[in-house]
Amino acid sequence: MPAVPARVSDRLPVFPWDRLEPYKATAAAHPDGIVDLSVGTPVDPVPALIREALTGAADSPGYPTVWGTPALRDALAGWVERRLGATAVAHANVLPVVGSKELVASLPTQLGLGPGDRVAFPRLAYPTYEVGARLAGAEPVVYDDPTELDPTGLRLLWLNSPSNPTGRVLGKDELRAAVGWAREHGVLLVSDECYLELGWEAEPVSVLHPEVCDGDFTGLIAVHSLSKRSNLAGYRAAFLAGDAEILGELLRLRKHGGLMVPAPVQAATVAALGDDTHVAEQRERYARRRSALRAALEGYGFRIEHSEASLYLWATRDEPCWDTVGALAELGILVAPGDFYGTAGARNVRIAFTATDERVEAAVRRLAG
Repeated sequence: MPAVPARVSDRLPVFPWDRLEPYKATAAAHPDGIVDLSVGTPVDPVPALIREALTGAADSPGYPTVWGTPALRDALAGWVERRLGATAVAHANVLPVVGSKELVASLPTQLGLGPGDRVAFPRLAYPTYEVGARLAGAEPVVYDDPTELDPTGLRLLWLNSPSNPTGRVLGKDELRAAVGWAREHGVLLVSDECYLELGWEAEPVSVLHPEVCDGDFTGLIAVHSLSKRSNLAGYRAAFLAGDAEILGELLRLRKHGGLMVPAPVQAATVAALGDDTHVAEQRERYARRRSALRAALEGYGFRIEHSEASLYLWATRDEPCWDTVGALAELGILVAPGDFYGTAGARNVRIAFTATDERVEAAVRRLAG
């Protein structure tokens, strides 16, 4: 008999979005069409300068390098210094990756983790942290405060600020405490900062900021993505920054696996990171949509919790989350149930404001009755 992979259902939880399909069908039946606020996928155009860079590099018949072009590494290191406030960032401190979700799902495996190892992540969290642990055969562990974890067997500690789904931002003191704890116990700390440029009521700070890590990247990795800030979800453009020794090991492993960012996407990333204007313009779009939706939701009886950053409103009507999903689906509005992100979200829903202006206006009208 040929070898067959272990059943996915035996290794991983049910893919959460499949459970939303009946509610999506209900929302789609609305006479004015669905307003899909469930997935935080960009809907606005890719900025022209990025598309021009992509097409300008379209004639790239050879294999790209895993580490990226020198121009890409310059752009990554320069952005980390300029935007995150980090100091002395060299090429060895950055590594492009093929989208941040791929990285989150595969990092425990790439680090060589397995049975007997533990991976910790917030109690309310992006489900892929757990998926990555399970794919490696490691034990997933949730926390409320990372500094209160049992360090026994703990190899990888995920932070997520701004948070998906809650939009909560960790302050410098909280980040600094987590860094100190991780270093004291020899635990690799990886900070998922993909929403860092989308702070609304708080200013998110990177774990690589000198006031957090004292200018020392040892044992620290920050994960960044261009999906949200530059509308590049379709490009799969992301990167890591931090500890040169750890990134060097990941680079060597990824060379063996051929995990290469396509050459045109590398060129597009250089253009995107070199321009702040399009980021500011996109922030303004999201700010308008966020303000309109928040007011409409609060008028409809929702309470908004956290949500000081990111692309989501973390909302509740103090009822089971699937009841809320069902009620909004009847209005043609699709949202994500909070229990997708852990049992602690069982009475919340996550509402993305990534729909077009026209669809957001439709949602606001429906909520107003």
